[in-house]
Amino acid sequence: MRRMGPEIPKWFMILSVCWLYKGVTCNSVEQKIYVALNNTVPCVRLLNATHQIGCQSLKSGSTGVLHVLQSEADLDWVLSTGPHPPYMVFMEASFFNNVTMMRLKNSTRVAGVAVVIPNTGPAQGYSPHTGCPNQNTGVYSEKYGPLLANCNNTVWNPLGNGLSYEDFRFPIFSLKDDNETEVIRKCFEDHNVAANGSAPQYPLCAMQLFSHMSAVIDTPTCMRRNHLQNSFSINPDMVCDPLRDYNVIAYLRPVNTSTKGHKANESVVIAATRLDGRSFFWDIAPAAEGTVAGFVTLLAAAHALFPVAQEVPPPRNILFTFFQGETFDYIGSSRMVYDMQNKKFEIDLDNVHSVLELGQVGLWNRQKLWMHSDPISRLNSSVEEEVGNLVNNIKFVASQMNLSVEEPSVSQALPPSSFQRFLRVRPVPGIVIADHEAAFVNRYYESIYDNAEYLNVAYPSNMSEAEQLDTVTDTARSLAEAATLVARSLYKQAGGSDPLLSNITADPKIVTQLLYGFLIQPNNSWFRALFRPDHQQVLKGVQSNYVGVRMPENAVKESTLLFQYILANLTGKATNLTQSQCQNPSDLPEESKDLYSYMWVKGPVSANETEGSPYCVRASTRLHEAYSPAFLLSDYASKEYSTWTESRWKVIKARIFLVASQELEMLTLGVGVAVLLVSLLVTYFMSSKAEILFSSARETSTTTY
Repeated sequence: MRRMGPEIPKWFMILSVCWLYKGVTCNSVEQKIYVALNNTVPCVRLLNATHQIGCQSLKSGSTGVLHVLQSEADLDWVLSTGPHPPYMVFMEASFFNNVTMMRLKNSTRVAGVAVVIPNTGPAQGYSPHTGCPNQNTGVYSEKYGPLLANCNNTVWNPLGNGLSYEDFRFPIFSLKDDNETEVIRKCFEDHNVAANGSAPQYPLCAMQLFSHMSAVIDTPTCMRRNHLQNSFSINPDMVCDPLRDYNVIAYLRPVNTSTKGHKANESVVIAATRLDGRSFFWDIAPAAEGTVAGFVTLLAAAHALFPVAQEVPPPRNILFTFFQGETFDYIGSSRMVYDMQNKKFEIDLDNVHSVLELGQVGLWNRQKLWMHSDPISRLNSSVEEEVGNLVNNIKFVASQMNLSVEEPSVSQALPPSSFQRFLRVRPVPGIVIADHEAAFVNRYYESIYDNAEYLNVAYPSNMSEAEQLDTVTDTARSLAEAATLVARSLYKQAGGSDPLLSNITADPKIVTQLLYGFLIQPNNSWFRALFRPDHQQVLKGVQSNYVGVRMPENAVKESTLLFQYILANLTGKATNLTQSQCQNPSDLPEESKDLYSYMWVKGPVSANETEGSPYCVRASTRLHEAYSPAFLLSDYASKEYSTWTESRWKVIKARIFLVASQELEMLTLGVGVAVLLVSLLVTYFMSSKAEILFSSARETSTTTY
């Protein structure tokens, strides 16, 4: 007979049911105590060869009494006079500046910061980046143009306050100005506002932020700890990951990718721009002027150039290159140059004829574009001749279009650009086109405010999606003209025929659709038609241009995959291949995966249909790994290549609650300890007298049945 256990108490069964079904029928104690804040984004920790930057909370979360920063007096309350430290500072974006944050950073009375971020930045500008971006990994140094190194003659980002490169020991979260921020303000007003100058009484409204980072000190330290985990742990707990993703490239004339290194009789003009940006907060990188305007312009140029070039190919090939990770010491371009040097790319540096790069061009507004070149390499007579030819080609095209394109009036360094990584290896002729002569026109470089509104990509609220996609904005017209200039200049630089230049014109509608998709709403009918049918969830939410990390390592960032599909649709051709043939084109004698990529896309949806008509696109687009050579070489303290890593974390969350006074907490603790001691004494007494207390009446021996 099976022995029966003790009867389960009814209260325990009720609590168990509540725990299992709390989302349906029961409210947990935690939900009654805490109000979760869901629309938050943290500042996270990043590391390089020498130090760490960013923010983190305590391991169990950082907690402080909430205080809203509205004036200088509120700052003094937090830093010196307030009686209830540590404080969790809640501030409007106007206070989120270098002066205020440095005062908070140097105080022991601050537990964390929450910032309400509006869509519009301050009129005077705001950039948390440095004044001299990527200053140590560009071409200029003590050995190459020492007078131009470290932005000695041109400070490119004069508004940069460097906050993104500070190391804060407390968490910093951003919040949207929505219902959640109103809840926070009301909690503060109801509980934390002092009456008649006296200190507020408990309970007080408090905030708790969780963003504990696993990595510390620098990249060599965190990579060493990763190695130890991999070597001695069955389930390694990694602490950091290198920033990495993929460059996206496309050839005007397909190049066989199965053979690496030098291609005889192959001369290539590289048309380049960057894909990534950043802001102070993790994975929020709109980068409208800093990045999106440039790659949209180059996409539109490629779309305009390909049809004409396919009919009448120029003598030289053109490689359209969109570099990833350039914000963090040129990850993508340094990897491409490294692979070209080591015969791991389909062409090498000897095949590179010249470089035309697009920098920030979103704010030129059909006024004037500037052609920047490197004065040091131009001391070489052959480079000077080729740069002169490239400048003349661009000016010739500009004169035909009645556009103003000039070189800077004084000799100065190149602005931060991928082209600098080529010059570190050899003097390659090249030009960087931008909307600024010297310092950036962009007032919000690498900030959360460099968004669609700043680029003047806006639509009336009563417009439908279809109407917005068809509305050509002034910004789109301006960038379409820049794209036409670039496309025609590339064709001429590649040796194309002058009479055909007028046939190359960028479509303003394509530009406006690209701007709408990358800055406003990627989940639109045009993007859906150009993307994979089984990956449509990627289109939800505004795309971030932060390079990020790859998990797992062979994964492609979703926004990069989307970009590759868009480039393929703009430069490739629709085929009659079936889905199975599109996925396995090697089985067909007339197709070659060494020359082309094959992509199955959803296709447009007609008015009387709910699903598109899928088809296969054949294009010369490729992904090229943007992974710093420093990690290939295990040189984690490298001064040559990017060493940026991102810390891992386990929990990111924020919440508010009411906190009791320390006296009440101690009283509660004391009562709890007292109850525990009494319980132990009662339990000991009952255990020692168990035979007396729980014995049953003895049966007499004379009992008969």
